[in-house]
Amino acid sequence: MTDNFQTMNMDEFLPLRDVVFNTLRQAILTGELKPGERLMEIHLANKLGVSRTPIREAIRKLELEGLVTMIPRRGAEVAQITEKSMNDVLEVRRAMDALCVELACDRITEEELEQLRDACRNFELAVKNGDVKKIAQADVALHDIIVRATGNARLIQLVNNLSEQMYRYRFEYIKDSAQHDNLIEEHRVIYESIVRKDKETASAAAKTHIDNQKKAIIRQIRLDKQRLQV
Repeated sequence: MTDNFQTMNMDEFLPLRDVVFNTLRQAILTGELKPGERLMEIHLANKLGVSRTPIREAIRKLELEGLVTMIPRRGAEVAQITEKSMNDVLEVRRAMDALCVELACDRITEEELEQLRDACRNFELAVKNGDVKKIAQADVALHDIIVRATGNARLIQLVNNLSEQMYRYRFEYIKDSAQHDNLIEEHRVIYESIVRKDKETASAAAKTHIDNQKKAIIRQIRLDKQRLQV
């Protein structure tokens, strides 16, 4: 098992079991705990300085979220990123992102447009610095501005519910530095389309943005499978 994921960020307002759950969940979503990696209770308890009870509770909750799989005679493992699971998430996200940019064309404020412009610049800076976590965070921040600009509370809730599952796939995509220039250009087209209130171009660009992620992640999944078979 890897030892590279961060130790817990203690939050005095959260029960210990929730802090453990959030720590392990974040490690899985960012790929610090890798697909197929075994989650051994004793090892994790020693690493995080807690008893096995909150570890066991966290693993159970992660299984319910689909981030952990229980394997007979092996125990808990980080769930694999499969083409089926990725397709399910991106299919829904593609439709929601297209709707979000269309609504943003009508409803975005001048202040939000400035925030979106700055978010595009921040993403470019993160790409130049090459820190994958910061690139992923900048990407999330940019899309969050568009989602909020819809002003639709139910849509915002639905996107938020999906966003953390999406983060796992987005992180796989962003790890591929060959895609960074494409991401910058796609963000630019989406931003400029919203500025012009051009719904058709904005919607098409949002769909292309997801389609390109899907292609890149499928390539990565298949490469990982090939490595395991060697």
